[in-house]
Amino acid sequence: MATYIKEYFDFKLLITFLALITIGLVSIYSSTADTPQYFTFYRQLTWSGVGVILLLIGMFIPLRELERTSYFVYFFSLIILALVLIVGQKVYGSKSWFGYGGFGIQPSEFVKITTIIAVSAFLGKSTTSITNLKDTFGVFGIVIAPVFLIMLQPDFGTALTYLGFFIPLIYWSGSSNALIVAIISPIAIAILSLLGTTYFVIALILVGIGIILLKEDIFISAVLFGINVISGIMTQIIYNILPLYQQKRILTFLDPSADPLGAGYNIIQSKVAIGSGGLFGKGFMNGSQTRLSFIPKQWTDFIFCVTGEEFGFIGSIIILGLFAYLLYRGLWLASTTRNRFGSLLAMGITSLFAVHIIANIGMVIGLMPVIGIPLPFLSYGGSSLCSYMLMAGLMLNVYMNRKLY
Repeated sequence: MATYIKEYFDFKLLITFLALITIGLVSIYSSTADTPQYFTFYRQLTWSGVGVILLLIGMFIPLRELERTSYFVYFFSLIILALVLIVGQKVYGSKSWFGYGGFGIQPSEFVKITTIIAVSAFLGKSTTSITNLKDTFGVFGIVIAPVFLIMLQPDFGTALTYLGFFIPLIYWSGSSNALIVAIISPIAIAILSLLGTTYFVIALILVGIGIILLKEDIFISAVLFGINVISGIMTQIIYNILPLYQQKRILTFLDPSADPLGAGYNIIQSKVAIGSGGLFGKGFMNGSQTRLSFIPKQWTDFIFCVTGEEFGFIGSIIILGLFAYLLYRGLWLASTTRNRFGSLLAMGITSLFAVHIIANIGMVIGLMPVIGIPLPFLSYGGSSLCSYMLMAGLMLNVYMNRKLY
């Protein structure tokens, strides 16, 4: 019996999920206790209970049935995403929530999951080939539809996360390196061109070297390089015709330190909090930056600096270690699962976790722009936590069915 349970139930992954949720609850309690936001902890505790139910649903739903109904669920989620634009509530400038009383649901968090499932089902078909132009446009269409609706809210941070799981999924399904470069490099060139001509030229040189190393046909290489040149030039043209206040927003997004009392304030205070934690931290509920509320709503996207201040470098390393193990386990699962749909599903979920972890922690320590992406299992938020728990259940589901074709 024990051998059977070990074979079909991934206790290691489950313990990792539960450990991260526990750390998140402790951090939220520390940052909200004895404040007007004390109820935040109890709300997160409630959402954790709901999340456990969703984990069990994700874990025991038949994988074949999930694949069979993937498109129906995906299109239904798009309808919900469109509906929020009509009757949703605007929060922090984005109309992305359904609200009732003191609770709110953000559909875009769950649409990530339905999109991953739909892409996995599409690429998992034996008749699909990512090298086929029609199939390439098909998978692009599946991803672009929700991204377009999310951009209308507008919620650019959430929209960017779709790129984070889309690229690994098409790579995992056997796409050419040229296609990956064609997707990533123009975006990187566009961003770097906003930082100045020097960055633009250096980036073009590096892209050119990369294209040469690909050893593709000369026509394909020329097209790839041309796309990057056009991307950089068009970005500059569009930027220059924008009003000054919009230009300032873009520059502040790329370099928050340029506005230390505005967009850059949270990052500066976050770095102070983490740095002041030292090796072992100041102790539970003893963080001065946290207790004195130097960082507004620290329990949301900046929750990592609570741990950094109160439990120091050691506490931060423990969290990073848990995340690293989660990602390692996800990649192992994707590479050992015999079922193509299950393998792609595990890769998509792992990639989404990875982009959230890297973007959030990079943001908190000042290495990346502030784009409002929560830290998986730790940040406060019912929609995000429930979506993470559902994805955790799906990963455990794939583990149980990893030997099935």
